[in-house]
Amino acid sequence: MSLFRKKDLAAMLAQSEDSGKGLKRTLGAGNLIALGVGAIIGAGLFVRTAAAAGQAAGPAVTLSFIVAAIGCAFAGLCYAEFAAMIPISGSAYAYSYVTMGETVAWIIGWALIMEYALGAATVSIAWSEYLNKLLGGGIPYEWSHSPLESITDTAGVLHHGIINAPALVILLLLTLLLIKGTQESAIVNAIIVFIKVAIVIIFIILGWQFIRPENHTPYLIPASQPPLIDATGKVIADYSGTFKHGWGGVLGGAAIVFFAFIGFDAVSTAAQEAKNPKRDMPIGILGSLVVCTILYILFGHVLTGVANWKDFVDPLKGREASVAYAISTYMTGYGWLATAVTVAILAGFSSVILVMLMGQSRVFYSMANDGLLPKIFSDLHPKFRTPYKSNIILFIFVGAFAAFVPGSVAGDLTSFGTLFAFVLVSAGIWILRVKSPEIERSFKTPLVPLVPILGAIICLAMIFALDSQTLKVAFGWMALGLVVYFAYSRKHSKLQNPGDIIPKASDFEQH
Repeated sequence: MSLFRKKDLAAMLAQSEDSGKGLKRTLGAGNLIALGVGAIIGAGLFVRTAAAAGQAAGPAVTLSFIVAAIGCAFAGLCYAEFAAMIPISGSAYAYSYVTMGETVAWIIGWALIMEYALGAATVSIAWSEYLNKLLGGGIPYEWSHSPLESITDTAGVLHHGIINAPALVILLLLTLLLIKGTQESAIVNAIIVFIKVAIVIIFIILGWQFIRPENHTPYLIPASQPPLIDATGKVIADYSGTFKHGWGGVLGGAAIVFFAFIGFDAVSTAAQEAKNPKRDMPIGILGSLVVCTILYILFGHVLTGVANWKDFVDPLKGREASVAYAISTYMTGYGWLATAVTVAILAGFSSVILVMLMGQSRVFYSMANDGLLPKIFSDLHPKFRTPYKSNIILFIFVGAFAAFVPGSVAGDLTSFGTLFAFVLVSAGIWILRVKSPEIERSFKTPLVPLVPILGAIICLAMIFALDSQTLKVAFGWMALGLVVYFAYSRKHSKLQNPGDIIPKASDFEQH
């Protein structure tokens, strides 16, 4: 059979209406926006903003957010059309299966592991950093960092990480919550979202009066910027690369902060659990994107105005827990806010991990239903009707990554997986408009094919702006995925085995 065999769209639409045996439809538009904001405002805002400023963009990280948001807006419009038209679990994987065929769908499903699973790992690592900050460094470095990380303290003593134990704890607790149920998870998430958005707004308002204009001058990192070194003479940042200074640095920063925008597409993985997906999915996806973009730009402007962007490179200053560092160091009289921000960030990170773990388990659920993954990933709990076995396996995989791999590595790989998904979803909208123009679309992406083309081009540009090591690891991961596909998934696909074939639309119409 063809490498690009496709699922029957009519059958998929009929399946999405047959909710008697599948996932519960419990989420409204408000829940979906909260899920999106819950995933978006987290590590991307509180950690990646400082990382992008210190590594590539400087104060112009605000421009990096604008570039990333434009790319997201184009992709978000495409996601909104797909999610309203095909309201099933699986997100970009499911959309690619219909438009570009099984091989492409497998590739994007494999790439989504980098987005959701590694995204959860990255945020759990950030959660560990902020917990240690809240406890005044009470957790030993060795037990809160990867074995691949080390640091020399002010006394000249070298510390090596052993395992990131706090990251494992939060992953376990949220996995148990997800197993309990989607509605319960959504309620907890909504409470957390309210708290952390309130804290972000408070920081923007109070921090504005502490902005120092000299911190925003020059706005772009100059090409003449020398490398930054730490107290031991070690180079901790080099700005000689194309995407490390000037407008190239803005694009490089956009590739880094793009991680901050992955939440809106996580909303699409919950399409099969939405009460009225044709109306609510576009609202959830685009609404969460608009709200968070505005907050991001204001937040980046204040953070780089309160503290100098160079502070965010030094691990003994603001590289870890950058927001709390900026408040406690430069905002005199607001020590309480540093503590409040840290507590809110911990809660906020928890909601991000929750949505990422949920998104990944739903992608696995769809892939297993199609035969591309073992059936265990689609087994539902007899009482809670959640993919509990998938959640448990996911905890083991994500937990191992969080415990033993540095957060910066996981974060950049997450950006690659996200961008790759966006490229294919953008292309898929154009393909489906040409091949199936008759399908009812309750929400239409405007200016097709211009919007999909621009979305794909901008996202591809940000992929190439990622550092070479990240790209090598990402392409290595994708190559491994193809090996798994041809060794297992292709042979077990329900499109390959007529006896297990996915029902046609007419099969559903008979009941």
